[in-house]
Amino acid sequence: MQKITVLGLVALVSLIFGFMIKGYFMTLLLAGLFSALCQPLYRRILVRTKQKKNFSSTLTLLIVFLMVFIPAGIILSIVVTQAIQVGQNTGPWIQDALSQPGLLLSKLETLPVYDYLIVYQDDILIKLGEMVSSLSSLLVNSITQLTSSTVHAAFLFFIFLYAMFFFIRDGESLINIILYYLPLDDETERMLLTHFTSVSGATLRGTLLVGMIQGTLAALGFLVAGIDSVVFWGLMMTVLSIIPIVGSSLIWIPTVIVLTVSGHLIKAVILGLYCAVLVGSIDNILRPILVGKDTKLHELLILLGTLGGIALFGIWGVIIGPVIAALFVSIWDLYGKTFAAYLPGVKRAPVVEQSETIEEPGEKSEERGENGELLHSEAVKNQKDIQ
Repeated sequence: MQKITVLGLVALVSLIFGFMIKGYFMTLLLAGLFSALCQPLYRRILVRTKQKKNFSSTLTLLIVFLMVFIPAGIILSIVVTQAIQVGQNTGPWIQDALSQPGLLLSKLETLPVYDYLIVYQDDILIKLGEMVSSLSSLLVNSITQLTSSTVHAAFLFFIFLYAMFFFIRDGESLINIILYYLPLDDETERMLLTHFTSVSGATLRGTLLVGMIQGTLAALGFLVAGIDSVVFWGLMMTVLSIIPIVGSSLIWIPTVIVLTVSGHLIKAVILGLYCAVLVGSIDNILRPILVGKDTKLHELLILLGTLGGIALFGIWGVIIGPVIAALFVSIWDLYGKTFAAYLPGVKRAPVVEQSETIEEPGEKSEERGENGELLHSEAVKNQKDIQ
């Protein structure tokens, strides 16, 4: 009876406390994620400062604030301005194209798919304009929601930094406390923590950092080509880089096409080669270096986790979504190892090796043993004699 009472009190008080802090849940979650990413830097500083935890945590937080948060704030302010400009310029561009169809058609006549495009020219222009307007509006609305109230946003940012300080300093102790209350043995808890840390770390490094580098390089190419709002397009390509294979090409390929039909053929060729060779291959070069020996999360799960995270958590879902996907994979991996004795094994079908020579009629045919391996004719004969 006492245990039931204790469990009831724990559940009741936890629900009340969770309801109290629900307005800060996202802030605390982001603080925990950023603190986990800062742990390698914190450990290095801790060694240099001779295990002074408070000073090391403060110095780590200061470095991150100066090198990450301030530049990110400046970039976001520029992106909002450019996104509004892109949204405002899209409407007049479509109206001019529709009011002067002959000018657009003369530029499209050089394309090999001209006969196909001419039938759908109005629909293509309208859909293209709607897509650009939707992208800019989505970005502006997401950032506006974050900064809708300056005082409230400043307060949440203070809570974020304050929580980061303690998460950086006491992160290991907090994890040990959480693991203590999990009804799992120590080996299973450590296995779950190790797998989750490996998958989530590899996902964040291999997706976010590679996406940022791809977006930055593509934005530089856009800047050289004389394209407006390069910061906005760079951020769009950073986000789209999570999509396997295509990624940032969803932005720069249409841009190359627009430059071509606009008469800037040299710029289009140079930008296309630059993005295809450098921006497109940077993923294959950097991802193995950043991920290293850690467990890699499948690209489809990264995409679904990111899109689902954005739908559920807003713009912060770009970070939170892949982490939850990594936790999903880690939990199922734990399930598979825990119930391995009760789960039926899966046998792979034997690989049949095709002979390069065609067997002539009357020749001795090859037979297969119980395990599917090829048996030579003499072995087959001996096997039959034994039987």
